[in-house]
Amino acid sequence: MKRIATILLILLALAAAAAYYFGVPGRGPAGAEPSGSRSVAEQQRSESAPPERKILYWVDPMHPAYKSDKPGTAPDCGMDLVPVYAEEAPEEEMPAGTVRISARKLQLIGVQYGEVRVESVVKTVRTVGRLGYDETKIARIHPKIEGWIEQVYVDFTGKLVEKGQPLLSLYSPELVSTQQEFLIAKKAKDYLAQSSVPGISSNGVSLYEASRERLRLWDITDEQIKELEERGTPTKTLTLYSPIRGFVLSRAAFEKQRVTPETELYAIADLSTIWVLADVYEYELAQIRLGQRATMTLAYFSGRTFRGTITYIYPQLDPATRTLKIRLEFPNPRFELKPDMFANVELQIDYGRQLVVPEEAVLDSGAEQIVFVAHEGGYFEPRQVELGAKVDNRVIVLRGLTAGERIVTSGNFLIDSESRLKSAMGAMGHGQAPAPKKPSPPPAQPH
Repeated sequence: MKRIATILLILLALAAAAAYYFGVPGRGPAGAEPSGSRSVAEQQRSESAPPERKILYWVDPMHPAYKSDKPGTAPDCGMDLVPVYAEEAPEEEMPAGTVRISARKLQLIGVQYGEVRVESVVKTVRTVGRLGYDETKIARIHPKIEGWIEQVYVDFTGKLVEKGQPLLSLYSPELVSTQQEFLIAKKAKDYLAQSSVPGISSNGVSLYEASRERLRLWDITDEQIKELEERGTPTKTLTLYSPIRGFVLSRAAFEKQRVTPETELYAIADLSTIWVLADVYEYELAQIRLGQRATMTLAYFSGRTFRGTITYIYPQLDPATRTLKIRLEFPNPRFELKPDMFANVELQIDYGRQLVVPEEAVLDSGAEQIVFVAHEGGYFEPRQVELGAKVDNRVIVLRGLTAGERIVTSGNFLIDSESRLKSAMGAMGHGQAPAPKKPSPPPAQPH
């Protein structure tokens, strides 16, 4: 019986072992995974785990020029060496000051990019001006003889007078006697013209011409002289006429008034063209040229634009406002523009097609201007540039960049700090370490 019990125990043990090893098809021992497969959780953990990063070398954090093939401490400062990974190493040699910034840090500092472009650049200089008279078209009326005003035809200021319109009539005893002398000279010329004595007729003609010229010098017209010859008697008064078409600025002529050649009777201004005096700041003077076109708008002419030209640049700068006056000329055929009005003036300066960058892309320290050029792999190169004029929110680049380059327009101050820190740390060491060059490609395999 004991032997039978022993045999049964052995059979039960073998059955338990068989169930343990072969109880589930395709699996090993109960609760164990097969050697060739993994659980879903382990597979997900394996896929989500970051790939292993390859370390190229270790460097001194205070002196990047020092490199080591294995970890340890720096010999100069005693600090732990930091690893440099394969993805952080530059693929090609970069200029001095080039810095690499990770994508995470770029996102944190909010870096934005722009592009160097070639565009048509037109700058508008805006200023204010004051309208005034054209000083070259102002006539001042003075009598050339002494006398008394008999009658006034233009009797108030602001009146529009035409060219040749009568202004006043003037009585002068000297004028009457000169007319009598002229009539006598005319009779003498006619009488002596019949003489056969040589020289006598020519003397009569000379006396006649001298008397006639004297009347002309007193602003007596040829038509008036012709009427005097036909009438044969002198007139009591002389009529003065307007020499231009314009508006009366001032009047000092009244009836029965005694006048002399020093008396200014009228001042008449031609407003067919009008001047505008505008102030331009000192830094804008280099962009102002004679003959340059300008536009003008006025508050009470809503929507209307007047076009004129710069005709003069005054030589003296105002030391208080640091501005210089320029003079512009505008046509005014309908006399809509009035002197002493205020106007807004715009000057268009055309630079043609230029290489431009956004204004915010430039870091200006006063001594130099820097623009950061973005390269592949997160590298940023500080590029010193030479700038031209600033137009709105753009800056003309004269040298240092080429069209199509990608540049930093926002966050460049922090990138500049990183670049300067790297340069300073390199200068503290044994010299800045050159970036490794891009490895040469393997030789082409034959087909």
